[in-house]
Amino acid sequence: MKKITAIIRPEKLETVKEDLAEKGFNAMTTFDVKGRGEQKGICLQFRGKRNLIDMIPKIQIDIVVKNDEVETVIQTIKQSARTGKIGDGKIFVSPVEMVVGIRAEEYITE
Repeated sequence: MKKITAIIRPEKLETVKEDLAEKGFNAMTTFDVKGRGEQKGICLQFRGKRNLIDMIPKIQIDIVVKNDEVETVIQTIKQSARTGKIGDGKIFVSPVEMVVGIRAEEYITE
């Protein structure tokens, strides 16, 4: 099993969720996060004053899938979250050794 962590623009969350659900991936966890990439934040002008926004709001999606489903999830997120502009986000893939269901006391190791 793998855990896929995607950092995306907040306005793309609903599109990503819908597209993943269409492919059968309904279970996920989302977080409101802040971060910055190579651009080191953005500069906005408000009432004639320039403000540096160092940490930009993003959404983090975590989803655990079987090894053979990883590429499908990655491609779906890439297609749904992409605008073509700086700040579209990143996708990280990590191994998962075991999942334990609390209610049903199930152990899943794939």
